[in-house]
Amino acid sequence: MKVGMIFECGPDGADKKVCEHLARMLQKDIEILSLTLDNKQNLVSECGNAAVQLLKDGCERILIIWDLYPAWREKKAPCRKEDRAAIMESLAQAEVTSSQIYLVCIHEELEAWLLADGRAISLVVSKPTHQVKIKDKKNPERVKNPKKYLNKIFKENLGCPYLDRQHAKMIVEKLENLTKLQYCPTFVRFAEKLTGINIEPK
Repeated sequence: MKVGMIFECGPDGADKKVCEHLARMLQKDIEILSLTLDNKQNLVSECGNAAVQLLKDGCERILIIWDLYPAWREKKAPCRKEDRAAIMESLAQAEVTSSQIYLVCIHEELEAWLLADGRAISLVVSKPTHQVKIKDKKNPERVKNPKKYLNKIFKENLGCPYLDRQHAKMIVEKLENLTKLQYCPTFVRFAEKLTGINIEPK
């Protein structure tokens, strides 16, 4: 199956790396075509044209994936409903009518998914002389500012900040399976729209 993904990051972005890895864990024979639009503003305005390109390239399903909170934190909380309306307008302007295009808004940001599996984080932040045990977050999408939370874990245990482009993929590659990520409703949506199979959330 050929699946297209549209991201708000750059070609080396954490969202792209993580979602592509998870997609291959979910479906080993998947073929992925990803387009990166650099930031949320571009994703909202240009996703329609990107979807047209992916449909021309033979994608059977297309996922438009973005973080509810942008890389910078604004005083005004973002609105998923407003994001969705703007994305649907971009698709309409590009005359995209396919029913196989799905929107996946991660709450609050990608790092919420990573916090679900403490074992994977532990393996990344542990040293041979200092083994760390990080607990799972049972409701990771309720964590306020999950990137900041993960950054705290890295600084406390490695003495360096969490760098999403480097460390997010390192964490996701340590996952044994995806069971714990089922505590993240937006991951469940990602998995269902990617595979077409209903998944029971935790």
